[in-house]
Amino acid sequence: MSRILIAYSTVDGHTRRICERMQRLLEGAGHAVTLASLSDAQRPDARAFEKVVIGASIRYGKHRQEVFDFIGQQRSALEDRPSAFFTVNAVARKPGKDTPEGSPYIRSFRKLTAWRPQLVGVFAGKIDYQRYGFVDRQVIRFIMWLTRGPTDPHACVEFTDWEKVEAFAREVGDL
Repeated sequence: MSRILIAYSTVDGHTRRICERMQRLLEGAGHAVTLASLSDAQRPDARAFEKVVIGASIRYGKHRQEVFDFIGQQRSALEDRPSAFFTVNAVARKPGKDTPEGSPYIRSFRKLTAWRPQLVGVFAGKIDYQRYGFVDRQVIRFIMWLTRGPTDPHACVEFTDWEKVEAFAREVGDL
């Protein structure tokens, strides 16, 4: 079985939750999995792993800079071994926007980096208005209003298709 790094960038913790689900599934299949936040000062060295997965959430239409910094620092290792990338966002709640081909964030990602992982995924995230500060809550409510999403300031709506997450994890195991 493989040594797998799952590195993630999250704002509110949902991407980490998705990574933890993948970790449990992959460890259950006999893989050794290390979970690492790209926000940590001490980032893991991808060369120490046989496979690498990077998961990144979207906030205000963008992946965080730490994602691109890590890819730039580890690009050689990412290109030398099986690798995967997935994005987590509320837009993926809509049919057609939940695939690599239909995701505007994957298109943007591909313009910003030359790294081409063998496996790419798109998962719908979570809207949890109670966890957001006042400004974030209002901005996200406005974005949701524009895109016909939930706007109740007390709502917590999880859009994640966990079966899709688990299928992606199995594909990582098979890389």
